[in-house]
Amino acid sequence: MRLTVRNTHKYLSFFISLQLLLWTISGIYFAFNKIENVRGEQYRIKSLSNYSLKKVDFDIPDATSVDIKKRLDETIIVASTKMGMQYFDEQGSPIQKISDIEAKQIVKNNTLLKPIAVKEINSPKKGSEYRGRQLPIYNVTTRNANDKEINVYLNVFSGEIVAIRSAQWRIWDLMWGFHIMDWQERDNIDNLLLKIFSILALISSISGILLFFKIDLRKKT
Repeated sequence: MRLTVRNTHKYLSFFISLQLLLWTISGIYFAFNKIENVRGEQYRIKSLSNYSLKKVDFDIPDATSVDIKKRLDETIIVASTKMGMQYFDEQGSPIQKISDIEAKQIVKNNTLLKPIAVKEINSPKKGSEYRGRQLPIYNVTTRNANDKEINVYLNVFSGEIVAIRSAQWRIWDLMWGFHIMDWQERDNIDNLLLKIFSILALISSISGILLFFKIDLRKKT
């Protein structure tokens, strides 16, 4: 029995050792990096805005939620409907996308970053920095005070900054992929490989504990 436990522990530990190392390294990285900084919150300029839904005096069919936002000097209404997100001005007319110049101005007004260039993204891409965000989306290339490149992503209609991506975020994202064993999309924590290795790691740990206590018991006798 003791030989079986020893062999199980030895071969399992060898088999999963690389993934255990990746779990440890990524866990250490997560522990020593604040998620707020990873998300680029330190670059945002905080602003307090109070808007009243009383300003919305027109009907929005099938709206499940309604929000009021500021887009430069314009107040807009953002509605979530069965048809998707819809955007209106205060009179209830659909609004147009912001321009490249307006996108740069929004970034300049709401962040500590210097906007350089604007690119519109219309197609989803696995594992991208903007995954999970509504398309189309603006990618505004910027520079911080240390002249490092930062990508700022904006909703093309509301002008809302939906993501800020830096080299720190990319390292975090890579580590997250290692941690959950999803190296392509880096989003699926319910994958089979992760479940298998987690069970194997548990068996390896239990067998190690059994070996430890068996050795101790033999020394005492």
